[in-house]
Amino acid sequence: MKNKSLRILLATNSMVLISVAMLGPIYAIFIEKIGGDILDASFAYALFAIFAGATTFISGRFADKIKESELIVALGYLLISVGFAGYIWVDSMATLFIIQILIGIGEAIYSPAFDTLYSRHLDSHQEGKEWGMWESINYFTMGTGALFGGILVTSFGFNVMFAVMSMLSLGSAMYIIRLPRNVL
Repeated sequence: MKNKSLRILLATNSMVLISVAMLGPIYAIFIEKIGGDILDASFAYALFAIFAGATTFISGRFADKIKESELIVALGYLLISVGFAGYIWVDSMATLFIIQILIGIGEAIYSPAFDTLYSRHLDSHQEGKEWGMWESINYFTMGTGALFGGILVTSFGFNVMFAVMSMLSLGSAMYIIRLPRNVL
């Protein structure tokens, strides 16, 4: 892909998507480890989704009006990074629910701004191919993240995985923040 802006967006988003995928398949095991059950896992995920949905609706209304959308993407990644780091200190369902809400808000803040940026940088007559690239990478990151998360937890425990998840998301945010404003 020759489009530098799209390459940057794909690379930074991939790190966040890998982070998210690390926990996905073993989420219920983590919930059990902190004393929860299947209903707690369902409720925690529901909180994430409800807050992400509500906040996306709000942030989506502003995505087209924001001058530097890349900074909004970085803010979302930062919130997600803080949430992932917060998993390290989760010791109750109440704490988990707060972390889930934070991650949901982070996701909702970055998603519309990311989509705006990605759409803005699409090459004419290449839209299908370039959106297809994002979709393809989304699946590859899910597979990679799921496998990597399982390996990390098996070898080192959940806290190491949470630290890696946080660092990948933080790295993406910092990379975007440090870019010259005219790149994205």
